[in-house]
Amino acid sequence: MAGKKHTAIILAAGKGARMNSDVPKQFLELGGKPVICYALQAFEESFVDEIILVTEAGMEDYCRSEIVEKYGFLKVSQITAGGEERYDSVYRGLCAISDCDYVYIHDGARPFVDKDILLRAKQCVEETDACAAGMPVKDTIKVVDDLNFVAETPERRHVWQMQTPQAFAYAVVREAYDKLFDSYDLTGITDDAMVVERSLSHPVKLFEGSYRNMKITTPEDLALAERMLDL
Repeated sequence: MAGKKHTAIILAAGKGARMNSDVPKQFLELGGKPVICYALQAFEESFVDEIILVTEAGMEDYCRSEIVEKYGFLKVSQITAGGEERYDSVYRGLCAISDCDYVYIHDGARPFVDKDILLRAKQCVEETDACAAGMPVKDTIKVVDDLNFVAETPERRHVWQMQTPQAFAYAVVREAYDKLFDSYDLTGITDDAMVVERSLSHPVKLFEGSYRNMKITTPEDLALAERMLDL
């Protein structure tokens, strides 16, 4: 795979309503620096050639001066404004890429992505063209009906919790997103794997992320992340 170009899209456009803070969760302080810095550092030190940082509209200058320049992230080639929903932000990140073979889409609020996860993503995407990080669930999962009565109990060995990065051949994920926005059937879209599955019926393989690869969504998550920094 010599000569292939790998690009990361790191999403930092969420408002984080469940954090109960005026500061978006990805810019809250964790261990003395913004949460987003940890994901950026992991990709900065990886095989990835460039990083597209997608942030909330109006935050571009802040990200450039207070994140990218302050912490010396040299691989960030563009900072672009995101949209109202996650899929809007991803699509804008994809459209900002001019030349790429593989793309890695990662939530900036997942600070514990590491080199091993990224190497597994690289190996898997080069083999399959579409893959995503995840981990097998530890608990029994119940599917309920509209009244919260149990409708189904899936076999635990077949149930994974999804994470990021989600990695794709650029041509595959770009085509999938183009079709999504052409049809504008955005109902129930929660991750990039769904877009590829729905738009192209393309299989998506899961590879192991890490149980540490948590997403910071609530104040409790941030407190846990602080404790995890010392582990």
